[in-house]
Amino acid sequence: MDVGAFILAAQFPGQGQEEALHRAVRSAELSEEAGLDAVWVAEHHFVPYGVCPSAVTLAALLLGRTRRIGVGTAVSVLPTVHPVALGEQAALLHLLSGGRFTLGVGRGGPWVDLEVFGSGLRAYERGFPESLDLLLRWLREPRVGADGERFAFREVAVVPRSDDALAGPAVDAPPVVVASTSPASVRLAAERGLPMLLGMHCGDEEKAEVVGLWRKSALEAGRSPEDVEAVAARHVSAGVVQIADDRSAAAEILTKAMPGWLRQGLEAHVTVDGRERRMRDPVAYAELLCELHPVGSPRLCADRLAATAERTGIRRFALLVEGSGDLVATEENVRRLGGEVLPLLR
Repeated sequence: MDVGAFILAAQFPGQGQEEALHRAVRSAELSEEAGLDAVWVAEHHFVPYGVCPSAVTLAALLLGRTRRIGVGTAVSVLPTVHPVALGEQAALLHLLSGGRFTLGVGRGGPWVDLEVFGSGLRAYERGFPESLDLLLRWLREPRVGADGERFAFREVAVVPRSDDALAGPAVDAPPVVVASTSPASVRLAAERGLPMLLGMHCGDEEKAEVVGLWRKSALEAGRSPEDVEAVAARHVSAGVVQIADDRSAAAEILTKAMPGWLRQGLEAHVTVDGRERRMRDPVAYAELLCELHPVGSPRLCADRLAATAERTGIRRFALLVEGSGDLVATEENVRRLGGEVLPLLR
């Protein structure tokens, strides 16, 4: 079992952005101290849902402040960045951290970010496969050129090479995972032989179905059963964790704090083309997250993680630890996750 902290740098009502970022960094540092396996950091633009605008930048800081723990992006949004620029950053972090960096990428949403960064709605609606393929080539080949719909440039040398080799395909490129929230993204990940990151809004049954679709798509794409099994072992399940002496106390912490953050964070998203969007009810969503994920006593949390692994086959977890919105409570949550839950799983 691989258990990591999922860090959004969430700005709760009444908090400043610096406070949210400080809590994010402190949570990551404590995650290493507590014995967790990984830290996963998110990025968002122009909204208090999460105030980190660059997951790779925060990952670089955290890799410099830690020595053992893995650090991944969950996720870097490909439609708003050039794949070559992201590939260069990923290779740099991979090499300088001794292989502790994982690059998680996703399609994002139809937000105003696409207008601000000049990529446009087409990059979101149909450009993700081209961006992903260019990124993967950059991480695996010594020289890369492009002649696509969105990216076209002469062949250039890949510097730095993620495997530090002079020639030939990379054998030790940074691991890449793909946020998969639709059948199309599931099939894309499967065809490219990449593991998925599945969202915290999904329950075990839905995640099991998604893993089944991924496996079927990978085999249909011609991947060997051995390769499919090896990649499937690297899927990541996002969730929420809150530890208290009993379930009611843990759930109370989240249902008091999370709705205010969810309301102001989700309402702040603006679509690039004015399309209508349906926002989840913040109270109902917080209650749903408490039902789906490890929220309760250490034993209940361990049992819930073990049950998810059994039902879905996923054994890597990225768990939101900052749902209380409070630094002291988040620190205690991380310590109890490492000190009281992990021993029960191992």
